[in-house]
Parts: sequence; C-alpha cells; structure tokens
Amino acid sequence: ISGYSLVIQARDSGTPPLSSSVTVNVDISDVNDNSPVFTPANYTAVIQENKPVGTSILQLVVTDKDSFHNGPPFTFTILTGNEEEEFTLDPHGILRSAVIFKHMVATEYVLCVQAKDSGKPQQVSHTYIQVRVIEESIHKPTAIPLEIFIVTMEDDFPGGVIGKIHATDQDVYDVLTYTLKSEQKSLFKVNSHDGKIIALGGLDNGKYVLNVSVSDGRFQVLIDVVVHVEQLLQEMLQNTVTIRFENVSPEDFVGLHMHGFRRTLRNAVLSQKQDSLHIISIQPVAGSNQLDMLFAVQMHNSGFYKPAYLIQKLTNARRHLENVIRISAILEKNCSGLDCQEQHCEQSLSIDSHSLMTYSTARISFVCPRFYRNVRCMC
Repeated sequence: ISGYSLVIQARDSGTPPLSSSVTVNVDISDVNDNSPVFTPANYTAVIQENKPVGTSILQLVVTDKDSFHNGPPFTFTILTGNEEEEFTLDPHGILRSAVIFKHMVATEYVLCVQAKDSGKPQQVSHTYIQVRVIEESIHKPTAIPLEIFIVTMEDDFPGGVIGKIHATDQDVYDVLTYTLKSEQKSLFKVNSHDGKIIALGGLDNGKYVLNVSVSDGRFQVLIDVVVHVEQLLQEMLQNTVTIRFENVSPEDFVGLHMHGFRRTLRNAVLSQKQDSLHIISIQPVAGSNQLDMLFAVQMHNSGFYKPAYLIQKLTNARRHLENVIRISAILEKNCSGLDCQEQHCEQSLSIDSHSLMTYSTARISFVCPRFYRNVRCMC
C-alpha cells in the first residue's frame, strides 16, 4: 500500500462539545528491497553459424516489484563466459553476436549475466544463458503460389489484408522473412514476419502480379501472387441470384469447391461463351452452418440476365451442380417470416463496400463486401 489518508477529529470538553477535523496523508516511501527478476529464470538460445555480426540472439525480460525509481532502467553485465568477447549485451537486454560463429569451432557457450536495478543501494540478480551454435541453413524455403480475387464497388476499395503466403522451411530454426519488389509497394505491402498481403485503398479493376521473395537468411525463393480485382456495377445488384449451400464453411468453399463449382455453374447458366459469370459475394448465414453465394450473369452485349431466367436454368441443372457441393436452396426472393398477401414481397440488396470479408486459404483468397437483404410486403 503506497499511502493512507486519515481524517482526525479533535473534540473539546465544553457544553455543547465543539469539534473540528483535519485530513492527514501518510505516504509510504519505497525501500529498494526487491531484486530484479528474470523471466524465465534461465535461458536457452540458438544461433546459426555464419550469421553476420550484430545478429540478435535473445531478448532478456526483467521485472522489479519495487517502485519505478528503484527498478528500471537496469544495467546488464556479462560476468562470465564471454572472455573472447563473442557477445555483446545492450542496455535494453538484447544479446547480440560480436563475431561470426563457426559450428566446427564451438557448439555451445554458457554466459552468466547480471542485472542491476536503479535503486540505492542497488539490488542485483543473475541468470545463465546457454547459447547453441548450429549449422547454417541447408534447405531452401518452399512457398505456395497464391491467387487472390477481390470484389469491390466501383472506386470504393478501402484496402486491408487480402491474403497470406504460406511458406515452410525444413531447417527447424530458420526464420523466414518476406519482401515485395519495391516498384509494387505503391499499391501493396507484405508483412515481413508473417507473409500477410496488404492492399492499399483505391485499387483499379484488373490483374496484378506481385513478386514476393521468401528468405531464410541464406536462401531466397521467389513466389508469384496474382491479384484479380473486379469492380461491381450497380446493375449487377438488381439481377442477382443466391445459391445457399449446406454444411460448408467459407474457407472450405473457397479452397476446395469454388473453382469446380464456378466451372459447372458456367456450363449450367451461360447461354453463350461470351457471357460473363460474376461471383459478387459469399457470406455465412447467421445462426446456421449454411453459406450464401451471390452471383449475376452478364450478357456479351453488356446487359444482365434476369433472376427468373437464371433460376430456371439452375433448377434444370441442380442435379449436376450438386455433384460438386450440396445445395440447400436457390433464392431470388426471400419472404420467410413475412405475412405478405399472396406472398408478394419486394427484396432489395445493399452492399457495404467498407466491410470486407477475407476468406484465405493456402492457394486461394477471396475478398468480398458484406451484403444485406431487405424485404417488404407489396400489399
């Protein structure tokens, strides 16, 4: 407890007794009676041979139960094990290499490190660090090419994470870093640590090919990331049909079924080869294990097929479509829950272009806007 606040009253012996009160604040000053604490108590670290001088090996974590002026900043010192000055320890507790290590020269070092706090008198504690020198990387990283499909309203793409590169390395201790060609950084970024692809706002319609390098510090591999951007037209939303799937997650649909179902769907609903199929969005149905896929079909002369025509085509081809994935329903109008006279209702569809959903798998990522249905009776 760092302090107390007392209210003290003095009362005299007169008739009637008179009194007054005063507040007394008692501050408890801290004595430096706690030593710094290392977490964990001792450390084990690994460094590959032939890493450059200054490579970060380990970050020490130290806390102190005393008040701040009796705790940090801490002073770190390597007491033993560094007689040849192979290591340096900076004021932030980061252990770095001071030489280029060779596995054939030494495979292990044991350092005793002291941490001293800022109190008076100073308190100290110690930890031991075991550093193993392992052979340098012998395997190249492997990465899977990624294809990303982005659906957005015209000139209204807000940007965000659109996918992730999946890379592995057979060398257990390799740390992979990801970089993007500099000339592509005006539109895209890649997180250097986890390989997430980030698109900046305002992407134009079209195809982008990104060259991403994955490095383990010794070997580097190049991987292609192909980004397709499709901008929606307002007319599409007035001619959409929804296919509702049963027992499938968005990620499974994107990774396992989308290409095959798209091909089967094109064969089912396209009247001419020049017609275009547009998958506008996929979205889980709240409170269920169902998934809605919203699509429209554009005629080669730029108009759109009416939903009633598409539904007739889908109904005729439903058996073939279900060879790919189980369909729960084909929706144009959704009057469920409405007590409309003669079941006449009007449905409107709205797109929230700033609420993007990203469904990412190792090979395919699908980014689409969230959509909402509004229905009302036409009584």
